[in-house]
Amino acid sequence: MAEEKKEKWLNYLALTTVILAVCATLSTFKGGNFSTRSVMSQSQAANQWAYYQAKSIKGYLYEVQKEKLELELKAMGPGASRYAAEEYEKKIASYAGKIKKYEDEKTAIKSAAEALEKIRDDAQRHSGIFGMAVIFLQIAILLSSIAALMKKKPLWLLGCLVGVCGIVYFANGFFLFFK
Repeated sequence: MAEEKKEKWLNYLALTTVILAVCATLSTFKGGNFSTRSVMSQSQAANQWAYYQAKSIKGYLYEVQKEKLELELKAMGPGASRYAAEEYEKKIASYAGKIKKYEDEKTAIKSAAEALEKIRDDAQRHSGIFGMAVIFLQIAILLSSIAALMKKKPLWLLGCLVGVCGIVYFANGFFLFFK
């Protein structure tokens, strides 16, 4: 039985297909990693915004209470006992301090929530780019496989061209040199 002579380009086809498959696998893993990071950051940001809202509500309650006490103090007029007026002033000052404390806490919470949202947005950009890399790499693998079965070199070269696009997206997924 005579052995069929193997064409040299088929060795390169096999090698490029393996390289494309490895890049596609890595793109899938990295895309999933960034997707998970995006979901986790979104969840943490939502928790921070809920915490911010709770602080806002507490601060508002103290503001309402402070305004009520200020109105009562005015309503008592100059005829109010000195002791009662001092107690009202102490309570009003205490509420003002708590309002300030909640405002300061809200500022820190807002910064943390916005930082998490930036992480989420960055992760979504990376994830989307890795997703595009997987698409191009899978198409390139498909074209290379068909080229191997049909022994059509032009089809393999087309697969290589599509694979280069996938590899560019793959590299961009790490470095974001194209936004």
